[in-house]
Amino acid sequence: MSVNSISSTPNSMIQALIDMRSQFNDLNRQLASGQKSDTYAGLGSGRGLTVSLNAQLSALSGFDNSISIVNTRLQLAQNALGGMSTIASNTQSLVLQAGSSGATPSSTQLTAQSSLQQLLGLINTQAGGRYLFSGNATDQPSVATYDQIVNGDGARAGLKQVIDERTQADLGTNGLGRLTVGGTGSSTTLTEDAGVFGFKLASASSNLTNATVSGPTGSPANLSVDFSGGQPNNGDTLTVRLNLPDGTTTNLTLTATTQSPPAAGQFTIGATTADTAANLQSTLSTSLGQLAGSTLKAASAVAASNDFFNADVNNPPQRVAGPPFDTATTMTAGSAANTVIWYTGDASATPARSTATTQVDPSLVVSYGARASETGIRTLVQNVATLAAVTISPSDPNAQNLSSALTQRIGTGLAGTPGQQSITSIEADLAGVQTTMASVKSQHQQTNATLSDMLQGINGVSNEQVGAQILTLQTRMEASMQTTAMLYQLSLTKFL
Repeated sequence: MSVNSISSTPNSMIQALIDMRSQFNDLNRQLASGQKSDTYAGLGSGRGLTVSLNAQLSALSGFDNSISIVNTRLQLAQNALGGMSTIASNTQSLVLQAGSSGATPSSTQLTAQSSLQQLLGLINTQAGGRYLFSGNATDQPSVATYDQIVNGDGARAGLKQVIDERTQADLGTNGLGRLTVGGTGSSTTLTEDAGVFGFKLASASSNLTNATVSGPTGSPANLSVDFSGGQPNNGDTLTVRLNLPDGTTTNLTLTATTQSPPAAGQFTIGATTADTAANLQSTLSTSLGQLAGSTLKAASAVAASNDFFNADVNNPPQRVAGPPFDTATTMTAGSAANTVIWYTGDASATPARSTATTQVDPSLVVSYGARASETGIRTLVQNVATLAAVTISPSDPNAQNLSSALTQRIGTGLAGTPGQQSITSIEADLAGVQTTMASVKSQHQQTNATLSDMLQGINGVSNEQVGAQILTLQTRMEASMQTTAMLYQLSLTKFL
């Protein structure tokens, strides 16, 4: 007869115990991790969706990291722009005080020099090794140093030298702004110089009795005052309107008087018309010299500063064609080899904001670049630098008038014109980017929460349910182990 084996049953029960142990370990892992499986394969049909959801969550995390980095850069840029606005406001107050004779020219210049150094430091702000106002040339400083810009660098001329050359050209050899005062007999003439420098005759008006005022006409323009018809009356005036190098105009008014010597701006009616013409010539020369040493000199400095700061590596500054400078008639293009280029960042045609871009969402790219050469920043640097670079000697008889003329122009330059970009405009542009990114980040948080809930629904577990399964499995395992143990203790004698 055959004998049946009894060993297969205990072996199958042992395998069942091993399987339950494996299941028990997996349930404990689920309880500890909160996840159904630590591999995609263990998720079954949900594995494809899980991969997709994890990819979306990873992308959102990457976008949020970019937003954090850009926000840091923008906050530093906004801090720098805020400092620039403060300097602009303080400088406006300074020139207003100087214009009302509340400050000496030397103290005004010293304050401007300190402000310029602070301003250039703000413009060269860095974030993580990136210069924030260099356009896309983030690895190089935005502007040259204070000493280079103001004083030059070896063979390269700085702002002071460029202003000095232009001043010589505008004043001319006689210091009358390239105008020549002359005349014969009863006639006085005023003739402008050929070329682009100095005063330019715009118009003339007069109520001089018996006198004939002609011009300005011709090229170079000429103005004449003829007294051959008779003497003027006391209090009659002649007003000459003059164009200045910076695009502004000024009036020179001379008044006939019977007093001798005459007061400033007056000419004495002489014994003869020839004497009156000679007195007019003398007063005209004196008044022009004073006007050239003050208003023209200030306008010349502003014109030179415009040329210096409107330049970049692609657009060299214009300079006086000299030496000699006091007889020059034209401008010539400078170069990076002989003139300091104040802005050292990117100078491409790309809009400033577009020089730095970051994708912050699958469908959104923000632009947050900035250049120191933008109108708002350049105008501030230019005006503060001009105030810092023009030296006004206390011994100069025209010092106060020069200071007033210069500070008036600086104040106007800092105020800007309607529609012109300002520091505030740049701040608003960057603030708009910050607002956009804050909104996008908020949307990301909502999306992240939704996707995480979906992912938890696929891969997550209920701790209560897993706990109950563990207890049930533990009970089954204990019962199976007891049964298995009893079977292994069974002998043939006991069985029979």
